[in-house]
Amino acid sequence: MSSGPEQPRLRYLTVAEVADVMRVSRMTVYRLVHGGELPAVRVGRSFRVPQDALDAYLAASSTEHLGDERGEGRLSS
Repeated sequence: MSSGPEQPRLRYLTVAEVADVMRVSRMTVYRLVHGGELPAVRVGRSFRVPQDALDAYLAASSTEHLGDERGEGRLSS
């Protein structure tokens, strides 16, 4: 009995799954989570990262990287 359109269910990824997607170690993912750079939910003794949070982090990281390649933000000599 829903009064509106169904909301898609949010997918949560384990730290190992996030590490596989990002091609980094699990420790790197834990550092991002503990540092507040990557949002996560604590489930018991483990963390789960929302898929949309990972997508947003990767999108933001890739735009920062592209800016660096173009020389933006560098001091001219």
